[in-house]
Amino acid sequence: MELKDIKELIALMRKNDLSVFKMEQGDFKITLKRGNDFQPILTTSNPVALPAVGSVATQVAAPAAEAAPAAAPGASESKTEKYKEITSPMVGTFYSAASPEAPPYVSPGSTVSEGSVVCIIEAMKVMNEIKSEVSGTVVEVVAENGKPVQFGQVLFRVR
Repeated sequence: MELKDIKELIALMRKNDLSVFKMEQGDFKITLKRGNDFQPILTTSNPVALPAVGSVATQVAAPAAEAAPAAAPGASESKTEKYKEITSPMVGTFYSAASPEAPPYVSPGSTVSEGSVVCIIEAMKVMNEIKSEVSGTVVEVVAENGKPVQFGQVLFRVR
């Protein structure tokens, strides 16, 4: 992959407001992350220096996978672990209501059941109704209306 290709990926990340991009092509792996809290890390068998571009940090990883440190036994559970999560089944733009004038499908305190519509995700100019796979009471709307969401991103937390 050439430097111009990486710059194009960075431009696409900015255009689509993505915070993380990962790609693997043969032995080549690249992870691009946006944000101020990331430091550039270059580790390959043949490292290449990349210019700093805005607030995008670049990590290039070698083919060998690094093991993530395991959590300490007995670590306290996060509050969110006791909630069921409704996640995005696709990449797209999150909308909490059918139209800008309409009330949101669900809000904190709303009761949802399996199969009830909780939001819309627009992908490639197609509006996709997202249905709940869990039943319960919505305790948090995690996604922001009109903002991009990623596959697997938490949209709602349900008790």
